[in-house]
Amino acid sequence: MILLRPWWLLALPLIAALALWLWRRGPDAGGWQTVLPAPMLGGLAALGWLDRHGGRAHLAPLAGAAALALGLAGPALPRADMPVFAQSDAVLLALDMSPSVTGGANASGLADAQAAAAQVIAGLAGRPVGLILFAREAYAASAPTTDPQVLDSLIAVLDPQTLPDRGSNPAAALALAGQMLAGTSRADLVLISDGGGADHPAALAEAERLRQKDIGLWSLSVEGTRGTDTAALTGLAPQGSADATSPAAVIAGLTRSGLTKDTQLTMLRYRDLGPWIAALALIPLLMQFRRQA
Repeated sequence: MILLRPWWLLALPLIAALALWLWRRGPDAGGWQTVLPAPMLGGLAALGWLDRHGGRAHLAPLAGAAALALGLAGPALPRADMPVFAQSDAVLLALDMSPSVTGGANASGLADAQAAAAQVIAGLAGRPVGLILFAREAYAASAPTTDPQVLDSLIAVLDPQTLPDRGSNPAAALALAGQMLAGTSRADLVLISDGGGADHPAALAEAERLRQKDIGLWSLSVEGTRGTDTAALTGLAPQGSADATSPAAVIAGLTRSGLTKDTQLTMLRYRDLGPWIAALALIPLLMQFRRQA
């Protein structure tokens, strides 16, 4: 869940402070509370000459104001049925399928990469996600789509024989990502790799071209047969890096980066629950009208 207009939450401390002041002041006695001692006011209330619940009645409008502020803050959930607009705000996953990740004695490298890719897809509901596989060459496995089942089925069947290429060339994946995201106003690329070839000048040059196109670069590191070059991945992906076994930080960053300044696209991407919460303000207000009647 996100907040589309979080600045409205600033009204809640003010409402809480006003409610506390009214509660401490006690029931309204028509001005007599300023001149009569507390025991006498208590006696008048016991005789039924004063409303014991007057203070609570004053809190009803404040409860409505709190519900209205929460609704105006715009709590929203991602929409599973969001239409795709020319790959707007797309995310590409570039999955390293080189032998250092998929083969040898390293049995967990590919499994960790597959699990990380699946978690990213699940965490980005509402954003189109595409898939690139690379080793010595890079291949577009899927164009950006909002249907997670398409990508999940592709990722699940990956094995060491999927790409027979030798070597690891992330520069090819970055170049292909630039072609797939050509013309987009905002996008992100997540490199899932052991870092092999990430410090190559060609990879750094391609990364700089993507950054000039306002494409965010992120990385998730897996353990390869030669270890993990975390420093190279961090240098290639300045937006954020994390271990593939715990990608929550990168997913959170991708979620934030997906909130563009285009209000109309944001409203299409998320289901605004604000009007329903704001409607709850009618309940205490109606109770107040009934009391006055």
